[in-house]
Order: sequence, then structure tokens, then C-alpha cells
Amino acid sequence: MNFIKKLGPSNLFMLTMCALIIVVAEYLFLSGDELHGIFVGLWAPTLIGIVIFLKQIKNGR
Repeated sequence: MNFIKKLGPSNLFMLTMCALIIVVAEYLFLSGDELHGIFVGLWAPTLIGIVIFLKQIKNGR
């Protein structure tokens, strides 16, 4: 529980969304729709990169 408090609700939400995106991408890829699976799979690292960028702006770096 301390980990969740330290992480914060917004970061927890973003990590949950990234995990959900990865699951959906795997489903699409393994169900035979490879191109859509790869396309959706690229959203997770992009979302994590945006979160890191916004945290650096917030911290003044």
C-alpha cells in the first residue's frame, strides 16, 4: 500500500493504461491482425515517454 501512495494516483493510472495497451496489442497480434497489433503496441512506450517528459518539466529540469 505504501508503494501505491508513493507512486501517486496519476502515475498508477498511466501504468495501468500501459499494461492494458500491451494486453490489447498482444491479443491483436496473436489473433492474426499483426499490423494493428504492432501499431497499438507502440502506444505504450510513447505514453511512458510522455509521462517521463512531463515529470521532468514539473521538476524543473
